[in-house]
Amino acid sequence: MLENKRRKKHLTSFQVIILGFAGVILIGTLLLMLPVSSEEGLFTPFDEALFTATSAVCVTGLILKDTGSYWSVAGQTIILLLIQIGGLGVVTVAASVSLLSGKKISLMQRSTLQDAISAPKVGGIVRLTRFILKGTFLIEAVGAVMLFPVFFHDYGRKGIWMAVFHSISAFCNAGFDLLGTASHKFSSLVNYAWNPVVNLVIMLLIVIGGIGFLTWDDIYTNKWNFRRYRLQSKLILMTTAGLILLPAIFFFFCDFKNLTIGKRLLASFFQSVTTRTAGFNTVEISDMTEASKAVMILLMLVGGSPGSTAGGIKTTTFTVLLLNAVATFRNQESAGAFGRRLEYHVIKNAATIAMLYFVLFFCGGIAISVREGLPLLDCLFEAASAAGTVGLTLGITPGLHLFSRMILVLLMYLGRVGGLTLIYAVYQGRNKGNAKLPLEKITVG
Repeated sequence: MLENKRRKKHLTSFQVIILGFAGVILIGTLLLMLPVSSEEGLFTPFDEALFTATSAVCVTGLILKDTGSYWSVAGQTIILLLIQIGGLGVVTVAASVSLLSGKKISLMQRSTLQDAISAPKVGGIVRLTRFILKGTFLIEAVGAVMLFPVFFHDYGRKGIWMAVFHSISAFCNAGFDLLGTASHKFSSLVNYAWNPVVNLVIMLLIVIGGIGFLTWDDIYTNKWNFRRYRLQSKLILMTTAGLILLPAIFFFFCDFKNLTIGKRLLASFFQSVTTRTAGFNTVEISDMTEASKAVMILLMLVGGSPGSTAGGIKTTTFTVLLLNAVATFRNQESAGAFGRRLEYHVIKNAATIAMLYFVLFFCGGIAISVREGLPLLDCLFEAASAAGTVGLTLGITPGLHLFSRMILVLLMYLGRVGGLTLIYAVYQGRNKGNAKLPLEKITVG
């Protein structure tokens, strides 16, 4: 009897995930408040430190203080550690520490890891975790080496730190940068807008980090044999390609008309890639057309892929809803792709996630607009950036009042832990049974 009570008190894997993220955010907040973390040696107010720590752990990139000019090297290091932990996932990092110390991973820990990285089964989860760690550090190291010549040329020995920071920030889809100065804050990558090395390396890191760890495993295992990939990997790769190419074409024809063809292509593709969900920018987003901003809002909400460093409703959610719509148009009973049928509960979850994110982003944007008296599109853009853990901004975030900042903090947190994770953490175990209510038909559409 006593043993049963103890079992009931155990946290579920979903509760471990949301509490783990909250714990790391709190620790990061306290560290960033210390005088050693700021360039001027001053205490940072709690709300500003909380906003920065949440943005870093949730790999968003929205900031109140310019990272390059306000935070000291110690503060930047704390932010980078928070980004790395948030990108890999708190549970993955905790399991990694256990693996490195030689401890065995319990069955409960394996189950939590499975939920954290969206693995299909518990079997082989330890091998997959080791693969993720090796792959992450290898890719980040290669990215830093490729960025080093550019930053070393511009910053000397400081270029080493710049290369490492931006490589990790890009791979983790965080969008934090160190390029701002006291006279030119929040500049992001605008000064490197036409540098092909910086653009291509950052874009590659964003895409690789955003396609998901399971997709890596498929590519590593099956190489170029696309037919042997999991259905999930096929959908992720096809959707990612489409969500990069189509918006880039749209931006090319709607914006940057004063640029040469080459620069126009580079700017269009970079803005298409970074919108999901990295947060870097090489042009002033506020100067883009209203139509482009609306498209960017949709892209930010879609985000990256499951089990990746990115946020958003995820590419698979978007594709499942699209496939279900296609099946409905064709009067087909089941949705599917690549000769495989989608399960009903997957479509149900996709609709729930999309609705949840839409409600969060829309209500958040309206609340900010009402409180601040700002144009609704600008506020919806910031809300979508926070919920999708993107970090792109139209420049209004630093000037927001405390109420609006806390809305963005909440959106960033919920966007990173995931809507279903939060729902399952609260309601798991409260199922009242499988009894079905009487059926009655209604008309929709």
